[in-house]
Amino acid sequence: MRLLAPRFVPLLLLAVGCGGGGDAVREPAAGAPAAVAEVPARGPVRAFSYETLDGRELSTASLAGRFSVIGFVATYDMASQAEARFLAGLVRDHTPRINAALLVLEASENRPLIEAFVATLKLPYPVALADAPTIAGEGPFAGLHHVPSVVILDPEGREAFRHVGLITQEALEEVLRRLEREGGRRAR
Repeated sequence: MRLLAPRFVPLLLLAVGCGGGGDAVREPAAGAPAAVAEVPARGPVRAFSYETLDGRELSTASLAGRFSVIGFVATYDMASQAEARFLAGLVRDHTPRINAALLVLEASENRPLIEAFVATLKLPYPVALADAPTIAGEGPFAGLHHVPSVVILDPEGREAFRHVGLITQEALEEVLRRLEREGGRRAR
C-alpha cells in the first residue's frame, strides 16, 4: 500500500470535508470568480416571509425601514460559517443602522443541525429556514441558490445588491456606504 505524500493530505481532507447531504445547495466551484451582481434599477419590493428558528417572522415588513443584509448559507459549508461571522460583525458595528438576517438553504429535517450551527456561532440576528422554492433558486430571490450569497435590500424592500460567494464584512460595509451615499434610492 502506498502512502500519500504529506502535501496531499490537506487536499484530501478538504475534499472529504466539503461533502454535504440531502438537498442542500453547493457553493460555486473553487477557483471560480465570485459573481457580484448589482441590481441596476431597483425593481419591485421583494415580498417574502419565513419563520425564524425562534418562531418569529422574517419578512419584508419586519425588515422595512433600513438597509437589510440577508445572508444565504448552509450549515455544512465552511465559507457559510465565515459569512455568518462577517454578518455578526456587521450587526455589532452597525446596529441599529441596518438589519441583518440569515436564510439557511437546507431542508427542515436539518433543523437540529441548524440550531447547533446558530448556537455554536452565537449569531446575534434572526435565522430562518428557506422554503423549497427559495432553496431551488425560485421565489422572491430568484436565481440565488448558491452558498454563501448575500442580498442587500433597500429600506423599501427592493434588492439593491447581490453577491454570490464569500464577501467580507469590510466589503459589505463599503457597499452599504455607497448605497447610503446614493440616498438609498434610484430611479424606479
